[in-house]
Amino acid sequence: MLQYKVFNYTFKNLKEKNMTFEQVFDHILHFIRRDPSGNFKLMIGTDSQVHKNHTTFITGIVIQNEGKGAWACLRKVRITEKMTNLHQKISYETSLSEDVFLMFTQERKDAMYEIVLPHVDHGASFTIEGHIDIGGGKRNKTSMFINEMVARIESLGAEPKIKPEAFVASSYANRYTK
Repeated sequence: MLQYKVFNYTFKNLKEKNMTFEQVFDHILHFIRRDPSGNFKLMIGTDSQVHKNHTTFITGIVIQNEGKGAWACLRKVRITEKMTNLHQKISYETSLSEDVFLMFTQERKDAMYEIVLPHVDHGASFTIEGHIDIGGGKRNKTSMFINEMVARIESLGAEPKIKPEAFVASSYANRYTK
C-alpha cells in the first residue's frame, strides 16, 4: 500500500475556517457544558470521492446532544491520485478517522466525561462512535471489509457504526467530498 502524508490538520465548518484541533475540542467542551445532563454522542467518520486527477477525503467530527442539536466540523484531505482500489480507499478512510480519534487523548476524553458524570444519575450519557462508510448488504461491495474496519474502530475504544447508522461518514462527510 502506498504511504500518504496528511498535510491539512485544520478543521472547518460553515461558520469557521482553519480551526486547530484545540479550537475544535474547545467547541465540543462548550457544547457539552451548555446542557451537561444531555445524551451526548461524539461521532467521527470519513468518506471519500474519486475525481479525475485526485481523491478527496473528508473526516467529520460531530458532537450531538440527542434531540437537542449538534455541533460539527470537518477536515479535508486531498490525495493527488485516483484511488480506485476499494480496499485501499476504505482502509485509508478508516486511517484518517483513526488519526482524529487519536487526537482525543485519554485526558481529553476524561475532560468530556467529567462534565457529564455528575448528571448520569439524572439520565445523562456520553458515548463515542466511529462511523465507517461501509454497508452489510449482500450487494454492497464493501461488506467484505466490515470485520477488519469494525475491529480497527473497536481497538480505539469507540463503538463502530456501519450504514445505515454511519451517517457522519455516509451523509455529513459525503456532502463535502464532491
